[in-house]
Order: sequence, then structure tokens, then C-alpha cells
Amino acid sequence: MPSDSFPLGQPGFVSDPIDRAAHLRANDDRLFALEGHRDARAYVIHRDSLLMAQDADGPRAALTLDEARKFGANPGTIFLGLRDGAAVFGMGISPAAAEDLLGRKDVGVENLRAVAASGAVAARELSTIAMAKSLVGWHQRHGFCANCGVRTKMAEGGWKRECPSCKAEHFPRTDPVVIMLVTAGDKCLLGRQAQFPPTMWSCLAGFVEAAETIEQAVCREIWEESHIRCEDVRYYMTQPWPYPSSLMIGCTARATTTDIVVDRTELEDARWFSRDEVAAMLAGTHPQGQTGPHPVAIAHHLLAHWLS
Repeated sequence: MPSDSFPLGQPGFVSDPIDRAAHLRANDDRLFALEGHRDARAYVIHRDSLLMAQDADGPRAALTLDEARKFGANPGTIFLGLRDGAAVFGMGISPAAAEDLLGRKDVGVENLRAVAASGAVAARELSTIAMAKSLVGWHQRHGFCANCGVRTKMAEGGWKRECPSCKAEHFPRTDPVVIMLVTAGDKCLLGRQAQFPPTMWSCLAGFVEAAETIEQAVCREIWEESHIRCEDVRYYMTQPWPYPSSLMIGCTARATTTDIVVDRTELEDARWFSRDEVAAMLAGTHPQGQTGPHPVAIAHHLLAHWLS
């Protein structure tokens, strides 16, 4: 069941977002002043990992900007917003600089999923870390203009890139993904992907396609992956998922057919689970050792909400 860190309805990356202070993004002088303040902090991202200072009291993700630069973070900062009046920034780091940190005792390069699931970072910080990861990754992937191919420049505190040649403006994008719990009476449909841990089953999910509603995406993805027809699609909640920059749209749906035909290109397997089985999976007491998704993920909360 949901943990103390992620109570029902509060998966990872959703709680305690900072003040984004969008009115400051175009004020370069103010941003420079905030960056130079001793209370400013930065989250340094390397691919799917996060730099963590190793203090006597334990690991720490929010670095001073001097620490971030000392560890080799790139000079460009992304203004994420204000926390208790102090500026928070996102920064990237090159693969070579990150590799140079391996084996050091004062800093670690830690996988973000593991950090979030283990509680090594307080749940209230994860929303801002997700923002940093999404934006740092976007800048690393979009350094050139899609119109003319010229290298673009960061603008507005990192929330825009501008082309000096054709004057095109480029903005970060979020990819909508539906994730759904399909039920048939006291049973629910769960699937496995090959990269899952050997015992784990979870809700089915997929990207929303062009000119498609959320409801249509739910029904299409379920049909494509399992050949189950469904209806009565209802919204539950959303979760930012920074891999690289998705918005998980949690839904429920009611199945109108029950015979499963698995699309093996998408799933390793899919089957129906009883309510009692799901309760045992989330509690870690399933007799065959089957498990569900971690409470950091919205899929866990869809299942726990159904059980409740």
C-alpha cells in the first residue's frame, strides 16, 4: 500500500512544487542577482541521475552554486523558481565531468528513480528535481534550430531557446501519456514489460497520439496491447514523470470483453488479477511473490485507490 512518503493520491514528483516565479524569467539582472545570493541552490542532473553531496548527516541534493561548479556542472543555469524566497536552479554536467566524480566520497552520481524510491531525497523536493531533469534534458536535446539548423541560445531563464538566424523561438514540451486501470467486476488487467523486475506487474500505458482525446487514447492503447475493449473512461489524477518529460494521465476504465490477446512487441505478458491478489501484491505478501509498482509511481495509486 502507499507509503508514508507517498500517501494515497500523492505519488512522486507531485507534492510541494516551488513558486515558479515566471515573472522573473525575462529579468536577467534579477536572475544574476539571485544566482549570486548565498541562499541560492541548484539541482545538478546527469542523464537519469542526480548529483548528491555526501554530508555527515547524509546525502543532499540541493547544492550551493559554488558546490555545483566545483563538481563540474555546466555554467548555464535554468531558473526553476523560488523556495522560501531563495532561488532554485537546474544545471547539467558533461559525461566526462560526471565520470570524474565516480569513486569520490564527498559527492555521488545517483540514479534518480532509486533516489526517489528509497527516500534518500525528501518527497517535497522531487517535484522541483523533476522540473530540473526535464529542462536540462530538453536543452541537451534541442541545441539546434528545427527550422534552419543553426545553434540556438538559451533565453528567459532557460524556459526558451532562440535562433539567432531565423528568429524562431523554441519552448519545452511535455508528452501526455495515459496510464489506466481496466477492471471487470472484481478483477483488473495488469501487464508486464520485459524491462520490469521479474515479479512486477503494473497498469498498461501509452502515449496520446495527434488529434486524440484522452478517452480515445485509453481505449486504443488497451485494445492494441491486450485486445480488450473498454468504455466508461474516468480521470483519476496526473503525475509528472521526467523520463524524459512526460505527464502521466491516470484513468480508470471498464472492460466490455475479457479474452486477452497480448501484443508481444509491447508487453511480455498481461492477465487478470483478483482484488485479493492485488492487495497481497501491494502488501508484499503474494504467495507466488508477485509484486506491484512502487508507491512513487501513479500506477500504485491507481491500484490502491481501486482497493479502497
